[in-house]
Amino acid sequence: MRFIDEVNIEVRAGNGGAGCVAFRREKYIPKGGPNGGDGGRGGHVILLASTRKNTLQELYLRKRLIAKNGQPGKGTDMHGRNGEDIEVEVPVGTMVRNENGDLLADLKVAGERYVMARGGQGGLGNARFKTSTNQAPRYAQPGEPGEEGRRTLELKVMADVGLVGLPNAGKSTFLARISNARPKVADYPFTTLKPILGEVFTDDSDAFVVADIPGLIGGAHEGKGLGMRFLRHVERTKILLHLVDAVSLSGAGIADQIAEVEEELKGYGGTVWDKERLLVVNKIDALDEEERDKVLAEAEASGLRTFMMSAVTGEGVKDLLHAVYGEVKKMREAEVIEE
Repeated sequence: MRFIDEVNIEVRAGNGGAGCVAFRREKYIPKGGPNGGDGGRGGHVILLASTRKNTLQELYLRKRLIAKNGQPGKGTDMHGRNGEDIEVEVPVGTMVRNENGDLLADLKVAGERYVMARGGQGGLGNARFKTSTNQAPRYAQPGEPGEEGRRTLELKVMADVGLVGLPNAGKSTFLARISNARPKVADYPFTTLKPILGEVFTDDSDAFVVADIPGLIGGAHEGKGLGMRFLRHVERTKILLHLVDAVSLSGAGIADQIAEVEEELKGYGGTVWDKERLLVVNKIDALDEEERDKVLAEAEASGLRTFMMSAVTGEGVKDLLHAVYGEVKKMREAEVIEE
């Protein structure tokens, strides 16, 4: 399944059914009155946030969502049937925008629903217009048209922790070790071509979600490489783990790796640069004690809280997760107080 995180679709709700003009014509009832029924409501187009979805591929393939019209009313006070609603499941974290780019909805909670296009109301039948002075109305209302237009759906993954770093920093290996996720792991850049979520369980039966964001390169915030398409998935994380490679095959030092990613985070703008960030030096299993001391000193010079680990052997991973969970827990508590 392809990872699709942005789609443009056409939506059209159903039109309301027309009201009916009818009169009772029954034997032995000489003064039968109006009995035209109301038209049915047009179908809505509804989005439902679901944890069972992690991509917008279904909407990417459908392109348009068109709901059924309501049925017209009938005689003997029979109301028309409502048009059938269209309900589509989308991933939690889906945002809906109109043609002008205005935000219409942000589905952050599983089970949250949003009516993208509302069906038109059915028209009233002539039985509704009977009065003491007008006992035989010969008119009814037409149904109202349903809403329609174009909508842009944009997905930003919902995770507590985001993994950022240059290609081959070891993010996928780290995620596979600590969580139930099974990302592709190989010794060449860009093995991760879509954000991957993994759930990490703690000792006190709690859990937090980690997102592996595809590797950044210079100019990513301008659209180069995997570009802003994936940088935006960092926006909703509470904390960032910035992984650097202790034995980079490209020869880039720790300071250079840090600077390159920081430039992209700054360039993207928004709240990304302001997020809490922990620096993680990976692949220390390939270093001797003297090299470790040198790498640690270079990393700490960045001013970031620094951790040393090996995602392959597991060395240092437990201490890192303990610190990460502590930060996530504090931020969750702060959010509850704020709400």
